[in-house]
Amino acid sequence: MNRFPVWVKKTIKSSQEYETTKNILQRYGLNTVCVHARCPNIYECFGKKYASFMILGSICTRACRFCSVSHTTDMPDVDAEEPEKIAQAVKELGLRYVVITSPTRDDLPDGGAGHFARCIMEIRRENPGIKIEPLIPDFKGNKDFLMVVLDARPDVVSHNLETVPSLYSSVRPQANYATSLNVLENAKKHGFLIKSGIMVGLGETFDDVINVMNDLRNINCDFFVIGQYLKSAPENLDVKEFIKPEVFKEYKHIGEKIGFKMVFSGVFCRSSYMADIALSFF
Repeated sequence: MNRFPVWVKKTIKSSQEYETTKNILQRYGLNTVCVHARCPNIYECFGKKYASFMILGSICTRACRFCSVSHTTDMPDVDAEEPEKIAQAVKELGLRYVVITSPTRDDLPDGGAGHFARCIMEIRRENPGIKIEPLIPDFKGNKDFLMVVLDARPDVVSHNLETVPSLYSSVRPQANYATSLNVLENAKKHGFLIKSGIMVGLGETFDDVINVMNDLRNINCDFFVIGQYLKSAPENLDVKEFIKPEVFKEYKHIGEKIGFKMVFSGVFCRSSYMADIALSFF
């Protein structure tokens, strides 16, 4: 399925603010999920001087079939100065809310948890009052690694389920649905606001999505994101269906009815897109 319907077309518009954001990131040598995941919202977000940082390099040890982030077993060294660089970039951009994520780094002894913690603490040290949302990998379900991140006291803990359980073997073959749910549940048990998201259009049913929403509400998940899967690299899975806007509206209505504090539901909704709306809950 290659031809996009009219509702899956986004206007691309550059601006001076876009160039400013790009130049700040380049000057500090920082990666963003906006660039490496080929996000369709990049011009809009960079145009608002907003970016979501990708720490621990831009190469992943896993090969999820929806993702355009490069993957290999030859992994780069961790940049020990990255926490300070991000903290300074956040200050220059004037962010009040920041999302930091990473590729999965199964090659690291702690999965990168310590580096997440250092980034959180350094961002907060340089930017008092900022709210920080780490969008973390599953750390293979290791609770000790998760606690390293939680001990740095982020404001929202985010981890994406990405898809429905029945599609994990084809979409996330190196991940496990129950493990991902447990990551979120453990963060919630320690008193954190938690957030997750999935993509639709990969072959799931309407009821599959509702079941995921119920699974998340059963662990008291606060925020839920649901967006259209868009193939961003030739080797990625094909789009099976373009979900109509009215279906996204129905997902939002149902999600709010069953108790999510907020549901971000729409074609171009992504985990970190408009994430600063969560500021209204602090």
